[in-house]
Parts: sequence; structure tokens; C-alpha cells
Amino acid sequence: MATNMAAAARAAAKRVERAELVEPVKPAGPVGRVLHVYPVQDEASAPARPRPRLGLRPRIPVRIRAAALALLLVGGLVAATFLGLAYRDAERTGQARTQAVAAARKAAPVILSYDYRHLDRDFTAARTHLTGTFRDTYAKTTRTVVTPTATKYQGVVTATVAAGPAVVSATPDKVVVLLFVNQVTDSTRLSAPRLDLNRVRMTLTRTAGGWKVSAVDAL
Repeated sequence: MATNMAAAARAAAKRVERAELVEPVKPAGPVGRVLHVYPVQDEASAPARPRPRLGLRPRIPVRIRAAALALLLVGGLVAATFLGLAYRDAERTGQARTQAVAAARKAAPVILSYDYRHLDRDFTAARTHLTGTFRDTYAKTTRTVVTPTATKYQGVVTATVAAGPAVVSATPDKVVVLLFVNQVTDSTRLSAPRLDLNRVRMTLTRTAGGWKVSAVDAL
């Protein structure tokens, strides 16, 4: 009896051993994703990838390129010339303003003043500041109108520049200025000297002899 039980126990143990060898052991946790590892290739050994083919640009004829370049050069030359002329014109205009203002300030008292005791001398001095048709008009007016009246009534007019000149417009050869001129008039027709506050627009023109007055307008 004991012998049979021992034999049965040995047989059962052998069956367990065979079962452990045949059945795989199941893992206790969840099965992870299988990671595939590929061999790394260096750039030298890696096969070259084909490059995309680029479209070919049309070739421009040499004559067209030369013409375009010449056009650019001429355009640049014209632009540089224009800028140079504009700069020179602005510089000349600035000088004209300064010179004309000084000439107007000097000319105004001479042109607008006179004394019956020496009219010829006064009017001759005034004409040295004038030019063009205005010079002729001034000479005619002073001879036919001012001289007889000033002589008869012993007229004396003294003009001074009170303010200005202020530049109204300017170019390299012509400048228009505005002046405020005080004129004190004395004559036998007046009981006392009279002060007149006048606004005068004076046009000055560049001449070979400097800046001369070409027009005077009372405002």
C-alpha cells in the first residue's frame, strides 16, 4: 500500500514537471508594445536621395541686358543732374533772398523821400536803385507831377523803413518783399508835419549792376 502511494506521488510530480516545461509563464502585468530597433546608417553610407529638379530660367539675350543697364545708368544720371540743379537753385534762391532784402531796405528811403530844395539830386540818386520800365516811369512821374507840386508847396518827404522787408516770393533772379514804411510829409499846405504809415510791396530784379527795384506798389 505504501509502495503504491509513493509510486503515485512520483508519477504526479513528473506530470507537474512536464506541464511547467510545456506551458509558458504568463507575465503578471500588462504586456508592453514591442519596440523595433533598426541599425543606424551614417550619411556617407546612406543612399543619396534624388534632388527635385528645378525649372530652368530663360536666358536673357546680351543685347537686352546691355540696353537695360544703359537705361538704368542714364536714369541715374538724369536723377543726379536734377537733384544737383534743384540744390543749386535752392542755394541761389537763398542768396537772392538775402541780397534782395538788403537792397530793398537801402533803396526804399531813397526812392520814397525828396526835398524841394534839391529835387534833381534826390531823384537822380533814386534812379540808381531802379531798373527796367519802372525806372522810366519814375523819371517821368517825378518830372511831370512831383517836381512842380513839391516846388510850389515846398514839399519835404522823409521815408524810413519801420518793419521788414518780409519776403513774399523769391527766385534766383526775382524777389518780392513787403515793407512797412513811415513817411513824414511837410509842406506849406500843412499846419504841421503829417505821418503816414504805408505798406509797400517792392519787386527787385537781379541785374548786372546788382539787385534793382523793378516795381513799387502801395497796399
